[in-house]
Amino acid sequence: MHELSIVMGIVDIAEAEAAKAEVDSFDAIELEIGKLSGVMLDALDFAWPVGVKNSVLQKAKLKIREVEAVVRCQECGHEFGVESLYEVCPRCGGFFQDLIQGKELKIKSLEYKH
Repeated sequence: MHELSIVMGIVDIAEAEAAKAEVDSFDAIELEIGKLSGVMLDALDFAWPVGVKNSVLQKAKLKIREVEAVVRCQECGHEFGVESLYEVCPRCGGFFQDLIQGKELKIKSLEYKH
């Protein structure tokens, strides 16, 4: 399960940001995770309590915004949503696309009270 290592990386970033902001803990964290990022949300939820234990995120409310995958056809330029990278363009039937969004794994925000 690589989700635990992802949580540990998020904790490292949050610890560094807490030091910069001179805060002891965060009240909430918002993540953006793309549908094609390879992150299993159920596994991330399972790993979260273990990964954040005794950290600045231990009491933080976890908010996740799942980002839809969107590609642009290299042949006709049509943009469309996909569930995988192996779908053909619905407009021209082209097989080659450029991924526009959907592989994100970002910390969108960290919230704390003054």
